[in-house]
Amino acid sequence: MPEVRRDSKGRKLWNGESQRKDGKYEYKYQDAFGNRKTVYSCKLTNSDPVPKGSRNDSSLREKEKQIQRNFYNEAINDGEHVIVLDLIKKYVSQKRGVRHNTKANYNFVINIIAKEEFGNRRIDKVKFSDAKAWLIKLQDDGRGYSTIHSVRGVVRPAFQMAVEDDLLRKNPFDFQLNTVVVNDSVTREALTRKQEKAFLDFVKNDRHFSKYYEGIFILFKTGLRISEFVGLTIGDIDFKNAIITVDHQLQRTRNMKYVIQDTKTTSGTRKIPMTEEVGECFRDIIKNRKRLRTEPMVDGKSGFLYLDRNDMPMVALHWEKYFKHICNKYNDLYKVPMPKVTPHVCRHTFCSNMAKAGLNPKTLQYIMGHSDIGVTLNTYTHVGFEDVSAEMIAVCKNQKMELMKACNE
Repeated sequence: MPEVRRDSKGRKLWNGESQRKDGKYEYKYQDAFGNRKTVYSCKLTNSDPVPKGSRNDSSLREKEKQIQRNFYNEAINDGEHVIVLDLIKKYVSQKRGVRHNTKANYNFVINIIAKEEFGNRRIDKVKFSDAKAWLIKLQDDGRGYSTIHSVRGVVRPAFQMAVEDDLLRKNPFDFQLNTVVVNDSVTREALTRKQEKAFLDFVKNDRHFSKYYEGIFILFKTGLRISEFVGLTIGDIDFKNAIITVDHQLQRTRNMKYVIQDTKTTSGTRKIPMTEEVGECFRDIIKNRKRLRTEPMVDGKSGFLYLDRNDMPMVALHWEKYFKHICNKYNDLYKVPMPKVTPHVCRHTFCSNMAKAGLNPKTLQYIMGHSDIGVTLNTYTHVGFEDVSAEMIAVCKNQKMELMKACNE
């Protein structure tokens, strides 16, 4: 059994309590934000006499009770004593069941705020102008729009929590971000059919990158998210009925742990029709797949389509690097450069091509696994003047033919 610690009077000390050499008592604890703190008193209990030359103060045990009361009242009792960083930590600490990518984003935001002078500001002193000025400063310091968007995406609900806790009257971050900072992020554009063909032909005929051709072709022709694609196993491919079953995704955490997660949204769980060409690519992948005595298994799943040099499933990072190297090599060889191509650009391109071909929007939404059709129509669909012109000419031609048919009748 651990040794019982006692004070100079032989009294048992509780967890976190100790007595210093000068006789003063101290209590160490973690607040609701995870910060280590210490309180002191010259008395252990209220009945203790005040030592000569000391100021009469609450006893250590009384202070401990108050700490516990504050903790169970969610630790935030007065906006005057809460700084921005602690508020963010409190907000994040209440999040449960979040994906590892979301956790990583929370830590990323906390690390940014911890380095900013703004993080030490009292939340009751932050005004709309202060919040806007800080975001502008982040952009002036070289932070990209997407980073600032991520920061604001955590800070805004954290301040809203403070409003709901009656610590603040208004949320100083309750404004449109694009009215404050310049959106300098690069819009992902779909490739033209000519660019897509040139890219695929280049990969297919390249001595080094040709081994990835089938996987890249599938990404262009199915609209799969890269995390869904790398998570596919042989059992997810139904050749008889020409169906790809998507009901999970593969991720790898920062500490190199492989995890199987649910699809991004409930709409992400779906069955995608497989064209004959896509089916042939899957057959070639399985045929050329590395044969192992012991298959790598992640959360009960095995039979992943692509394996790395360590005989573990390839993840999104592998494919993002391949695409980058392919683009670099292509642009070194040809005068007309290929725009940036990523696995997500393949998804954009597929969606855009299907929309231009006239696929029903609700059908396209299902295939893409979007929970909101607005994402399908507004974010992923890229329609240019040539598409509009061609469609308008076709419609007018049909109307003319119908009119002539009606006149002949």
